Amino acid sequence: MTSVADAVAEAHRREWAYVLAATVRVTRDLDEAEEAVQDAYLQALKRWASDGVPDRPGAWLTTVARRTALNGVRHREVLRRKLPLLVEPDAAEPPEPTGPIPDDRLRLVFTCCHPALAQEAQIALTLRLVCGVATADIAHAFLVPEPTMAARITRAKKKIAAARIPYAVPAAEDLPARVSVVLTVLHLLYSAGHTAASGDDLVRDELTGRALDLARMLRALLPADTEVAGLLALLLVHQARRATRTDDAGRLLRLEDQDRSRWDTTMIAEADRLVVEALKGGPPGRFSVQAAIAALHAQAPSYAETDWPQILTLYDVLLRLWPSPVVALNRAVALAMVDGPAAALAEIARLEDDGRLAGYRYLPAAKADLLHRLGRDAEAAEAYRAALALSDNAVEQEFLAARLSGA
Repeated sequence: MTSVADAVAEAHRREWAYVLAATVRVTRDLDEAEEAVQDAYLQALKRWASDGVPDRPGAWLTTVARRTALNGVRHREVLRRKLPLLVEPDAAEPPEPTGPIPDDRLRLVFTCCHPALAQEAQIALTLRLVCGVATADIAHAFLVPEPTMAARITRAKKKIAAARIPYAVPAAEDLPARVSVVLTVLHLLYSAGHTAASGDDLVRDELTGRALDLARMLRALLPADTEVAGLLALLLVHQARRATRTDDAGRLLRLEDQDRSRWDTTMIAEADRLVVEALKGGPPGRFSVQAAIAALHAQAPSYAETDWPQILTLYDVLLRLWPSPVVALNRAVALAMVDGPAAALAEIARLEDDGRLAGYRYLPAAKADLLHRLGRDAEAAEAYRAALALSDNAVEQEFLAARLSGA
C-alpha cells in the first residue's frame, strides 16, 4: 500500500509544474507562489494522513496553494493599500489566462525566460522553479558546483523582484526572441530525465515526459520555426530508444548492445520528417543538427552499419554552430569510429588540457573505452576509476564497475 509520504513525493514529481504555474497566476510573484506551493505540499502530508489521498492530488494541491496565495495577496494589499488588488476581493478564482500560449507550464517557461535576466539565469531558474529539477542536477548540467548554481538561482529571483518583472504572457510578436532559451530549457529538462545525475534509476520518466509534452506544445505554437522542429525530432529519437537502454535486470546497455527491433519506429519516422523539414527550412541550427545525428543512429540497421563518416561531418557542423566541449567529446567518439581510437585519444587529451570538463564523468569514461580498445588496459582501468568517482547514478556506477573489472 502506498504511504502518504510516497503519494506526496509522487505528486511532487508529476504535479509540481502544474501547481506552481497555476499559483503564479494568483501571485504574479515567483517567490510567493513557490512558498504557497511548498506550504500546500506540507499540508498534504498532514491532511492526507487523516483524510486519505485524494483521487486527483494535483487538483487538491492546486486548490490549497492558490487559496494560500490569494490569502497572502489580500493580506498584503490590505496592509499596503498602495497597489491595486490583483484579484477582486470576492473572487474565488483568478480569471483564466488569455494569449498565444495554451498551457500554464509553457506560459511560465516563457515568463521565466525574460530577457532582463542573463541567459544562464533564465535557464537555471526555469529548470528549478517551473520544471522542478533539483539544484544539484542543474549544476551538473552546467558543469558547476551545486553552491554556485544555488547562488545563481537566488540572484535571478532577487533580480525579478528588484526589477519588478511581472508575471505576464509575452505577446505573439515577442515569442521568437525567447525561443532559443526556451529550447535550451526543454533540452536540459529532457536530458535531466534521460540520464538522471543521481539516484537508483537511470531515467526519470516524469521529466522526459514533461519535456516532450512542452516541445509538442511549442511546435504547435510555432510551426514555422525550424529549431523547434529540430528539438522535437531530437527528443522523439531519444524517446524511441527508451525501452532498450537497460536490460531486464536494469543494467545499462550501450547503444551497440541495444535491441533495435524494439525501438519505436513510429516516433523515429516522425522525427525523420521533422529533421527533413528543419534542414530544408533554412540554415541549420544546433538542435536540427543534433536531431540529424540522432536520426542517423536510429536509422542504421546495426551499430556496425552506422554512417559514421556522415555523423562525423555533422559533428563538425555542430561544433561550428555550438563550440561546446561536450560536443567536442561526442565528436571524438565519432572520430574513433572513422579514424580509430588513437586519433580520438588525441582529441580527449586536448579536452583534458582545456579543463572545462574536469568534473564531467563521460570524459574519463570515453577515454577508458578508447584505451581499452587499444589494449592499454592498465590505463583504461585508471580512467574507469576516475569516471566511477564522478558518477552518482547507481545504474551508471554498476556499468562502470563492470567495465573496470573487465579492463
